[in-house]
Amino acid sequence: QVKLVDTGGGLVQAGGSLRLSCDVSGLTFSLWNMGYFRQAPGKEREFVACISRDGSTYYKDSVKGRFTISRDNALQMVYLQMNSLKPEDMAVYYCAAEYRRSGVGASFVPGPYEYWGQGTQVTVSA
Repeated sequence: QVKLVDTGGGLVQAGGSLRLSCDVSGLTFSLWNMGYFRQAPGKEREFVACISRDGSTYYKDSVKGRFTISRDNALQMVYLQMNSLKPEDMAVYYCAAEYRRSGVGASFVPGPYEYWGQGTQVTVSA
């Protein structure tokens, strides 16, 4: 049984930091791309960052330089370090897993991601 567990959300002031974690089990973690998406009330789920199986990272333009995604294949964990948080970053954040047979690249839309965490709320006060 595949399971992704999102943790680390919370309330932070603008300019503050949070570190999200995603604990993955039930799949061969090193073969999967891992991504973070977020969804604010009334908005569609949007791409935030992803890290491919080879360690390449990709970011939404508005979070570049502020967010860092990383993975620990031994622990089967994914992390999203979020610094200089802004009110517009407030959303429920979800980790997700994508498998690409080719092993090349990663997706920036939710559809190809097969497994999802339950989400963790990030609230940023102005």
